[in-house]
Amino acid sequence: MLVLFETAAGYAIFKVLDEQKLQQVDSLWKEFETPDKANKIVKLKHFEKFQDTTEALAAATALVEGKLGKSLKKVLKKVVAKDAHEQLAITDAKLGGVIKEKLNLSCVHSPAVAELMRGIRYQMEGLITGLPPREISAMSLGLAHSLSRYKLKFSPDKVDTMIVQAISLLDDLDKELNNYIMRCREWYGWHFPELGKIITDNLAYCKSVRKIGDRTNVVNTDLSEVVPEEVEAEVKLAAEISMGTEVSEEDIHNIMHLCDQVIEISEYRSQLYDYLKNRMMAIAPNLTVMVGELVGARLISHAGSLLNLAKHPASTVQILGAEKALFRALKTRKDTPKYGLIYHASLVGQTTAKNKGKISRTLAAKTALAIRYDALGEDTNAEMGLENRAKLEARLRQLEEKGIRRISGSGKALARADKYQHKSDVKVYDPSGDSTLPSVSKKRKIEEVEEAEEQDQPVEVKAKKVKREVPAEETEEAAEAETETPKKKKKKKVKHVEEPRVEEEEVTVSPVEETTEKEEKKKKKKERKREAEVEEEEPETVVSPTEETTEKKKKKKKKVKVEEGE
Repeated sequence: MLVLFETAAGYAIFKVLDEQKLQQVDSLWKEFETPDKANKIVKLKHFEKFQDTTEALAAATALVEGKLGKSLKKVLKKVVAKDAHEQLAITDAKLGGVIKEKLNLSCVHSPAVAELMRGIRYQMEGLITGLPPREISAMSLGLAHSLSRYKLKFSPDKVDTMIVQAISLLDDLDKELNNYIMRCREWYGWHFPELGKIITDNLAYCKSVRKIGDRTNVVNTDLSEVVPEEVEAEVKLAAEISMGTEVSEEDIHNIMHLCDQVIEISEYRSQLYDYLKNRMMAIAPNLTVMVGELVGARLISHAGSLLNLAKHPASTVQILGAEKALFRALKTRKDTPKYGLIYHASLVGQTTAKNKGKISRTLAAKTALAIRYDALGEDTNAEMGLENRAKLEARLRQLEEKGIRRISGSGKALARADKYQHKSDVKVYDPSGDSTLPSVSKKRKIEEVEEAEEQDQPVEVKAKKVKREVPAEETEEAAEAETETPKKKKKKKVKHVEEPRVEEEEVTVSPVEETTEKEEKKKKKKERKREAEVEEEEPETVVSPTEETTEKKKKKKKKVKVEEGE
């Protein structure tokens, strides 16, 4: 059996002398305790040394990826092909499959082989002759550094680093531009204050200042390339009547130099934005379609890399950037934030305040899928992002139109919304409250109001009730009650007394009788008022129920007599 052993210095091929020892896997390590014992088990057959670090790096990279390198293929053809009948022990099973396929050599990989490789590595200095230990360690260190640089160079995370740095620089440029433009406006405003109100765009303002210089040069300056003709005419008119102070040429020179800086930084910012846009579309096309270049780059920057962002759940993506507000809400036991950096996405921005939470939640769920597809998928198209964005826009339209479907019922019918109808109450001015002086006495007013109410009411033909029989016993009791107590005109609330039932009969009344009834009612009302006045003057006296009943009976008798006389 032959053994293929890879080192930082080159490839070594050993011949196994005692194959029976390999069957005792647990005790195989004892055979490699000393170099002498190790030489009894294996013997070096061939050693192929690497020419330089580049060759060593290419061989190591091929071994890591499970491929058959050129140098290894040459060694195997030269040495192993002679002993084609023997098996070849290797460390990597994947590499063994490639060797068997291309060179038609039988390869072995087992726990015994792994233990044998461990023993050879332990006694490598004694088994491989012609290589000093210092040289082996130096070559190992050089290969490790080269391999690390190669991995870093072709790492997919390196592209994420470019996005992180670009978005950070973009934010810094925005801050610096803002400070520079404010300083420029304030500085030049002492000389020509009217220009700041006429030209509102910052870049156009700086370009105009760069062309004008001193405001006395406005008449001879052509600003048509920077601003429209109407604005140019307004600037020239304002320069003639400007309230600004005079400044020296040195001051104007410094202001113009500041304007140059603003223009250069603005141009560089636009170039950086285009670079970031292209880089985002190349690395994370689905994420860019969902939330835009700037928001997607800020999410990657906040997470550290695209792969780290792909590990976050949708709920974390939703509030990424609002950690301080989240922990403050948890500490004070208040509502947690609904959105973080994702708030600046176009889909969340165009919704109403009521629906922002719902849209940010659905957008975060779809964005999390898009991030994982970009980070871990093999395709680089944006079809999934476009499809999910169309679904989100449909959901947004449904929320905006309030087309929420019923839970009960058919489920397909839309909820009905009643049409709004504006009802306005027109109030009429009441002039009765203008005068505070009473023109008529209160009693007179009450009588007039009552008469008006009676006239307004429709005239109804009422049925009169006439008594047919009056028992003799009741008349005698009434006469006795009259002799006992004097008659007094008084009205007071007394308990109801049971009266004998009287058979009544309906009688039709003529219109002449109705007029007489009205007159009688008026007389009765006046009598009641007089009685009330008398009662206030006289002391209260107790009236027995018998007296009250006799008085009522007498009044009814009088009514009957009057009607008969009429």
